[in-house]
Amino acid sequence: PLTFILTGIPGLPTSSYGMGVPLCCLYLLMLLGNCTLLQMIRTDHSLHTPMYYFLSMLAMADLGLSLSTLPTMLAVFWFEFTSLRLEVCIVQMYFIHTFSAIESGVLVAMAFDRFVAICYPLRYASVLTSSLTMKVGGVIFMRGICVVLPVAILIEKMPFCRSPVLSHSFCLHQDMLRWVCGDVRVNSVYGLTAVILTKGLDSLTILLSYVMIIRAILNIVSQEARAKAFSTCISHLCAVLVFYIPLIGLSVIHRFGNHLPPLTHTLLADAYLLVPPVLNPLVYSWKTKRIRRRILTLLCRSR
Repeated sequence: PLTFILTGIPGLPTSSYGMGVPLCCLYLLMLLGNCTLLQMIRTDHSLHTPMYYFLSMLAMADLGLSLSTLPTMLAVFWFEFTSLRLEVCIVQMYFIHTFSAIESGVLVAMAFDRFVAICYPLRYASVLTSSLTMKVGGVIFMRGICVVLPVAILIEKMPFCRSPVLSHSFCLHQDMLRWVCGDVRVNSVYGLTAVILTKGLDSLTILLSYVMIIRAILNIVSQEARAKAFSTCISHLCAVLVFYIPLIGLSVIHRFGNHLPPLTHTLLADAYLLVPPVLNPLVYSWKTKRIRRRILTLLCRSR
């Protein structure tokens, strides 16, 4: 059966405890942060609002994205296991891109939440009901599942060259396409269309939302109220930047950065998949008073 060869960090041995230990620490921090967020939102009834429902969806997407890469990352850096069968690689690729599309959709929903809260504060409760929030979450998850599914089906039918060596310690669609021996035009066109329909439209929607949010904030007369309104968006803005900057950089270098050293590709891919799930719980815990207060309360009780 056809197998793909996974690679670690260029310039380091395949099995490197110097990379394996930090990776384990990052994954543990990700699991601890996101699971703590989910547990707090589930048990604290004061957090049962649309904003925190969307935050719990973001935590679930982060968990899914990280756990999709966990088996092969640890296998490469701890056990020197670099071979991966085609079917397993396609399954991993599907889950990585699906959870990435879901996270992008959740960031759009959170931008809409901030837009309604700042531009129409008196109508917030009537517009963003719990029922609508759950329906939006269902649409986001179904969109991610359905849009990425044809990508996996198309690439499974393609003929691959023997002993393909991937650029990362996990499987990505663009990386796998490089080793197809047949015509990849259909795969490339649909892959690009899927990216445009998900992350492309999502980024434009978020940008449009913040244009209207900034206009509404500038119309506020009080300087203190203006600063307070903008501070409610900082956590979401950080989450958007942390997610989209590595994603855009990775997409650009996969298409135009063949002359760049392999280390650049590897670091950007790792940042795209590892940094948002680790940083998002930290950012929201630091900037959101309710969550910060809840964490302090739990710490005091534990003492």
